[in-house]
Amino acid sequence: MTTVLFVCVHNSGRSQMAEAFLNKLAADGGLPVRAMSAGTEPGKAVNPTAAEVMEELGISMEGQHPKMLTQDMADSADRVITMGCGVDASACPARILVSEDWGLDDPKDQPVDKVCEIRDQIRERVGRLLDDITSEGARS
Repeated sequence: MTTVLFVCVHNSGRSQMAEAFLNKLAADGGLPVRAMSAGTEPGKAVNPTAAEVMEELGISMEGQHPKMLTQDMADSADRVITMGCGVDASACPARILVSEDWGLDDPKDQPVDKVCEIRDQIRERVGRLLDDITSEGARS
């Protein structure tokens, strides 16, 4: 089982959407991949607009909540992907973890159309990530 950890500062929007996309696409494809997400300064709840735009695609984020990043989470992940640090550079997880950073805009306080744009960027990147992971598995 390959584990991917998506990390952003508040773990309320981008990383939550990435976790939901990867888990759904991996389950639908029968792939041995799972996602987790966490933040360096977790928010109080999942961004409601992020949850709304995911629901439009039939992906529920019900039951999801922001989680504090722990060393155990980072250690158990095969890949760690940060989502972009435009929110608070001092709390940026990329400063803490060696990772790949997707540099996505923060959906916080954005209009629905902008959050949809961010969601679609995440879906595209998660799809490429799954392709990479399955290609790596085929070569092993």
